[in-house]
Amino acid sequence: MKLYFSRLSCALLALPMFLICAIPMSRAETLRERLLAIPISEALGGETTRPVATGDAFTFVAGNAATETKELFSLGNQMFTTVWVPAPGPQPVTDGLGPLFNRESCLDCHVQNGRGAPPGDSTGKLETSLVRVSIPGTDKNGGPNPVPIYGDQIQDRAIDGVPPEATVQISWTEQPGEYGDGTPYSLRRPKVMLVNPQYGPFPKDLLMSFRVANPVIGLGLLEAVPRATMDELADPDDADNDGISGRVNIVFDVPARAKKEGRFGWKANNASLRNQNAGAALGDMGISTPVMPIDLCLPGQDACAAAARKARPREGIEMTAKFFDQLNIYTELIAVPKQRNGDAEDVRRGERAFRDMGCAACHMPTLVTGVVDGRPEVSVQTIHPFTDLLIHDMGEGLADGRPDYLAGGSEWRTAPLWGIGLTKKVSGHTQLLHDGRARDFAEAILWHGGEGEAAMEKFRAADKAARDDLLSFLSSI
Repeated sequence: MKLYFSRLSCALLALPMFLICAIPMSRAETLRERLLAIPISEALGGETTRPVATGDAFTFVAGNAATETKELFSLGNQMFTTVWVPAPGPQPVTDGLGPLFNRESCLDCHVQNGRGAPPGDSTGKLETSLVRVSIPGTDKNGGPNPVPIYGDQIQDRAIDGVPPEATVQISWTEQPGEYGDGTPYSLRRPKVMLVNPQYGPFPKDLLMSFRVANPVIGLGLLEAVPRATMDELADPDDADNDGISGRVNIVFDVPARAKKEGRFGWKANNASLRNQNAGAALGDMGISTPVMPIDLCLPGQDACAAAARKARPREGIEMTAKFFDQLNIYTELIAVPKQRNGDAEDVRRGERAFRDMGCAACHMPTLVTGVVDGRPEVSVQTIHPFTDLLIHDMGEGLADGRPDYLAGGSEWRTAPLWGIGLTKKVSGHTQLLHDGRARDFAEAILWHGGEGEAAMEKFRAADKAARDDLLSFLSSI
């Protein structure tokens, strides 16, 4: 094999020449193949990684953060954990909750910065989950078409004197299955119902998608992955005929006032952390920000609008620019925990199974970040998030039937897997996938259809020892 130094691939990855570009490669080798050839390091988040494996493992600042950055991170953590109250409140800088809302703080949904879960029974309130809604068609920017009066998210809580939009009820049905060796299993599927609508009946063509909160680790690293990397990993027409056709979701980014590549959210419907944080502040808590300086109330929600007018702050927004910037720094620089037991034999076998079964085709083990001005911590880092940041068709079993920009009703972003092995310690449960239907790793794999069906079937047909090895690997990352 000849040694080629590809300056083009260095530019695509925003890497200095001494990194990937000196790896021996043939002209036919792709970026995907070069990334797959990089061994997985226990430092899953590159130099930002922290060697922690406790219940607070998702709360630490990046391991390479400077002292000044740590101070800003600490201030951002205060904003993330702030409990907002209705206005007027005892602290004007943290009042303005609602009038409609889901929870009172960021931490309420992202407990310990971890993964949300569905309610424990059909009568339980949503604590770390919510329901997205829309109707067929698109809005002016190509996104989901909001429901008249109700918008694109159901707020099931409200301040005194304002009716919440509706009550959400979740019930479950079980469907049996069987591994190749005859071992039985059962998968559960949620049924979502909206009852007691307070602002008029829902339309008959209502589209709903039940979602649990995502973990918030390594987000600044994912934002730093170059767009060119995503484009090169994408294969929208399945040109290589491997059954995998990941696509870049193109979404409207409010801070940029332009369409950009989606990276965050279950359907990659947010292009930047600023957009995601502003959207969550408004949609989840009714808190306006410099990016979205508006009230949550919609035409037809008269009680909400009246309460909002009465509580409007002098500055015009509830979360000031200073506090919003601190919140963004915090979400950019939450560290990724180190892999555990990486040298154990079952973990090593499990990593090989992860690749051999085809999981790495979408859950890319390795990416490399570009250079980000003002953020040396996340710049030029070799990371192991186990995602390609692309949207994939996952089949009818996982479909919510609700399009989101270019993502169709059965398409989802490849969920990052780093930190997944700490879900139990951090979040107190092991419920996975976008709606928490999977009760453990195995069930999450068994739900994979569409582009993930071939990998799922290899797992289902494997003997128990091989399945257990794969689960050991997932538990380690």
